[in-house]
Amino acid sequence: MNRHADVIVIGGGIMGTSTAFFLRRRMRSVILIERGLIGEQASGTNFGGVRRQGRSLPQLAIANRALDIWYRTKELLGEDIEFLPSGHTRVCYHAHDADYFHRYANEARGFGLHLEVLDGDAVFRRFPLLGREVLAASVSPLDGHANPRIASPAFARAAMRHGAQIVENTEIVSVEKDGAEFRVQSAAGETYRAARLVICAGAWASALSQQFGEPVPLTARGPQMAVTEPVPYVFQSSMGVYTSIKEESVYFRQIPRGNIVLGGGPPGPADPVTRKASVLPENTVQQMAQFRRLAPVLARLNVIRVWSGVEGYLPDGEPVIGPSSKVDGLFYAFGFSGSGFQIGPGVGETLAELIDLGRTPIPLDTYSIDRFAAMLATASAIAIGHDA
Repeated sequence: MNRHADVIVIGGGIMGTSTAFFLRRRMRSVILIERGLIGEQASGTNFGGVRRQGRSLPQLAIANRALDIWYRTKELLGEDIEFLPSGHTRVCYHAHDADYFHRYANEARGFGLHLEVLDGDAVFRRFPLLGREVLAASVSPLDGHANPRIASPAFARAAMRHGAQIVENTEIVSVEKDGAEFRVQSAAGETYRAARLVICAGAWASALSQQFGEPVPLTARGPQMAVTEPVPYVFQSSMGVYTSIKEESVYFRQIPRGNIVLGGGPPGPADPVTRKASVLPENTVQQMAQFRRLAPVLARLNVIRVWSGVEGYLPDGEPVIGPSSKVDGLFYAFGFSGSGFQIGPGVGETLAELIDLGRTPIPLDTYSIDRFAAMLATASAIAIGHDA
């Protein structure tokens, strides 16, 4: 086994595997190390939405880049990851949310996202099966959904075909800059070295970033996912309720074989130590109540399976993407707070570009890891004051 490369990537989700893939396309040697199996956690257990609308405006540059990759995945990867450009629709029940749809559409246009906002009867002419409480809908016709269980493994296999080395079931316990190279130590005692290091370790990333003096307030949560029995394929657009009331939140997508994948509501418990996350029964009951409110025609559907995974969340809901603020050659991509699947390939291509060329046209200042330094310093000072 070769334990030396141009770049080491830690983490085998959509961020890590797409970064490895695009690095190999730039002829950089890569070792990707995953503590479990590729795509086992957040990247393989999420909803599968390929959704740009609803993102913060600064995220749209990288989301647009990612969407272009999603449309080319068959060509790039040589595999079908079940990407369907079916459109994505957000609906709302409250007048102030309908007003927001119009404001967001106007603002997003300047960032390359073109939305169609429907009000009143126009909603039901387009989507006749929706519940009559819906006031407005925002349609993003070029978005869609894909199968998260097969996406990251497909990127990993494509990276391997291009020459990347993928190492699974290997937990990393120590990372450090040793002269001009990074020294990466596994729990089994193996040592890997590279001039560049990319940490894409999801809910476990802070344990590694803090070894470089860059801790982050990362918390673990679990998506509350379910799938129903199959019915005739009628809902091509993936859909979600936009609301500030967590209990009203639900989103769903129907796959061509008829099953409906759904989620929503508050995330459930997740433990990064045990690598386990749970679906709370009360959350599923609440989801189904809101699902029936949104699409009454499907009221009698039965749930046949539920699942979750460990996701990493940050206080401001924005991820960490880009270079370390302290260590040359160190890069990060984590903390996507339940919404990283769509932009994952865009993050991978952007990081590969940044590592290879030293620059990227995608603005990354918003996602710098140093934005948490002042917050953590203040929290530490308060804690010391309380202990005094």
